[in-house]
Amino acid sequence: DDALRSEMLSEHEIEGMIAAALREKQFLIYYQPQYSHSSGALIGAEALVRWLHPEHGLVPPGKFIPLFEKNGFITRLDFYVFDQVCRYQRKCIDAGIKPVPISVNLTRYDIYQSDFIDILESSRIRYDVPVDLLRIEITETAVVGDNKQASRVIEQLHQKGYVVEMDDFGSGYSSLNVLKDIELDVLKLDMRFLSGEMETSRSGN
Repeated sequence: DDALRSEMLSEHEIEGMIAAALREKQFLIYYQPQYSHSSGALIGAEALVRWLHPEHGLVPPGKFIPLFEKNGFITRLDFYVFDQVCRYQRKCIDAGIKPVPISVNLTRYDIYQSDFIDILESSRIRYDVPVDLLRIEITETAVVGDNKQASRVIEQLHQKGYVVEMDDFGSGYSSLNVLKDIELDVLKLDMRFLSGEMETSRSGN
């Protein structure tokens, strides 16, 4: 129907813009601050990517991220974001600004790349950024289905000194298995895990 045809055209247009968007640095990195609940101090940040198109303005992530995951471009974008975060951390260090650790989201498509660790280390070393200023964030879906591969990758990240976080913990059905099989450093709870919909007499409320 017309709605489906319009959606397909939109996807086709986006795919045609991808290469130029990356080359022209249309993808912007925003930093969402993380504060200590007890002290109120800034203790970190999370890198969020947004697409500022010269004609269409700010394209919401929900519009392009699912498409990028489908066509495989998400890996190039994720590595670009990591590289830009390294660049930003180096600028802070050079300017005498005390940096805080920044978390970078990586998907299951990234961790299955054979040169995954090498690509990350290439950017980090090029900008000479201490590893404790960079954190790798994965989602629960990144480890579902092949815990062994995820465990190997996380072990390699730990060997390099990276802190590994899991986002959206509690959003799926394999959470307890994930905790048992994967050595994670930080868990970021999904809001639904703490929402009223999940409140029961056994939830601690």
